[in-house]
Amino acid sequence: MQIAVLLYDRVTALDAVGPYEVLGRTPGAEITFVGAQAGPVRTDIGSLALTADATLDEVPSPDIVLVPGGIGQQQLMADGRVHEWLRAADTTTTWTTAVCTGSLVLAAAGLLKGRRATSHWVRRPDLEQHGATPCAERVVFDGKYVTAGGVSAGIDMALTLAARTAGEDMARAIQCGIEYDPHPPYDAGTPEKAGPEIRDQLLALKDVIF
Repeated sequence: MQIAVLLYDRVTALDAVGPYEVLGRTPGAEITFVGAQAGPVRTDIGSLALTADATLDEVPSPDIVLVPGGIGQQQLMADGRVHEWLRAADTTTTWTTAVCTGSLVLAAAGLLKGRRATSHWVRRPDLEQHGATPCAERVVFDGKYVTAGGVSAGIDMALTLAARTAGEDMARAIQCGIEYDPHPPYDAGTPEKAGPEIRDQLLALKDVIF
């Protein structure tokens, strides 16, 4: 099972690495980080580099495509090489997936028209501009298209996908193995829980960090 994870400058690290930690532990998984060019890319925080080991042309037909989000997603909204690769790969994928604002890239490539999808809550309404139906859910399945909310939701998506590809027992084993049992110190994981003041602070920064 070949899994291609798209990398680009100013990607959010956990959007890519969270699903990598989960899906990479499923039997037969072969994960390749791909990019328009091979080589390192800087994440959106800037001090960490991830490496694309292959170009898009070198991985033309993966079984699973995963598009992570990040502020650099804004540079991938115009039609071009990445969109062409996504559309071509999508003709043969078993699953086409995205985390956070990566779903906006899928939508801009025309792959989510008429489909339910989610994204980071700050950018979720933007899906509608590309013909998708925004859903306020952490993980959304619509046929073979799977989208996740912001950043940490990619782990939930990957565990759900692991159950679909390798069975629920394997997904549970992976969850236990990575000790994914979150107990956050604050109950502020959604804008509704965080409250209007924090929500408005984040909305004011949406063009800078989301």
